[in-house]
Amino acid sequence: MALPRPVSPIGRRRDPGLTAGTASLPARVDVAVVGGGLIGLATAWRLAGRGLSVAVIERGAVGCGASLAATGMLAPAAEHEPGSDPLLPLALDSLARWPGFRDDLEAASGLSIDYRPDGTLVLAVGRDEVERLRFRYELQRRSGLDAEWLPGTEVRRLEPMLRPSVTAGVRCPLDHQVDPRLVMAALARACMEAGVTVVENTPVTGLDWAGGTVTGLGTGGGSLRASTVILAAGAWSGEGGLLPEALALPVRPLKGQALALRTTRRTGTLSRMVWTEQVHMAPKGDGQLIVGATVEDCGFQPGTTAGGLYALLEGARRVLPGIEEMEVEAVWSGFRPTSDDDAPILDTLAPGLVAATGHHRNGYLLAPVTADAIADLVATGEMPAVARPFTLARFARPEPRRAAR
Repeated sequence: MALPRPVSPIGRRRDPGLTAGTASLPARVDVAVVGGGLIGLATAWRLAGRGLSVAVIERGAVGCGASLAATGMLAPAAEHEPGSDPLLPLALDSLARWPGFRDDLEAASGLSIDYRPDGTLVLAVGRDEVERLRFRYELQRRSGLDAEWLPGTEVRRLEPMLRPSVTAGVRCPLDHQVDPRLVMAALARACMEAGVTVVENTPVTGLDWAGGTVTGLGTGGGSLRASTVILAAGAWSGEGGLLPEALALPVRPLKGQALALRTTRRTGTLSRMVWTEQVHMAPKGDGQLIVGATVEDCGFQPGTTAGGLYALLEGARRVLPGIEEMEVEAVWSGFRPTSDDDAPILDTLAPGLVAATGHHRNGYLLAPVTADAIADLVATGEMPAVARPFTLARFARPEPRRAAR
């Protein structure tokens, strides 16, 4: 199993070169996971750790959806915005699980994931942005998040490469980050070591049903019987044809473009994640600076555009002039799996069928709690209390009122 490599000098970020061979479709497993992205592999690994036989069926290459296109932010404070209070307990629970998840993953794979607990700086330039940032800061404080208001001078002391025009900032010290390429490589290796079968380039064509229960799935390469099927296909989870209409998932793709800049001693770099109203920037241990990401509700329209890349570069240059001297090392796009309320769907849809999808831009943050919750659900029939509000039932439409007679 090889993580995708760029097809041109400027393509996706280079993967760490992990290859685990090509697996064939088994005849039967305890659990079949549809989707070989972050959520699918993390869940498969945790299930295998409980002694279950697991196969992951991926329509393309491992991580080719959102997982290798992401920045790797674990940032519940910086991400917090009006309307996201219901998601906050799940986000904070998952952040608390991340150190243990990291330790287990690095031990199982023998690979580092570049876990960085450096925090986030959210910046404002000019009076209008300061007022909006003050509103965001007050929301963070009301929600019990650790956030510190900083004047521009203190922001620039922490990050000397920023422009003098940066007026104020909010420091979120408990936000962390990882390198998605390294996480995916580690998960692929951990799954292999745990005996998980990963079948790539094999679209699932349908589910097998018997008396209202899912008993397996079909592919172009044959059928796979399974006691449980987990739908973790990211942005493709809402595509028609796989699920009956009554179980259709309100998940759609939300495209994002991003790029990687190569920093040097001469150009300098940042010491932590930095957010503005236009972009976020994340320094990685290999010397890259990731700049992301556009938000485009355009369906599965692939590729990068001049307008999208210009917006990213100009947004970064606005606060970090040093990017003008940095080499553009990679550009890419991906599709966030976005539900109607931007929160995940974790649920038993029917006997033998479980959903783990719709994580929007919080896939990396929510990976540990999702994997543990779904593993609990499969093994015991129950999820932890913090995950129970995120079932499909929250999208149920109220029945129309009957007219009085």
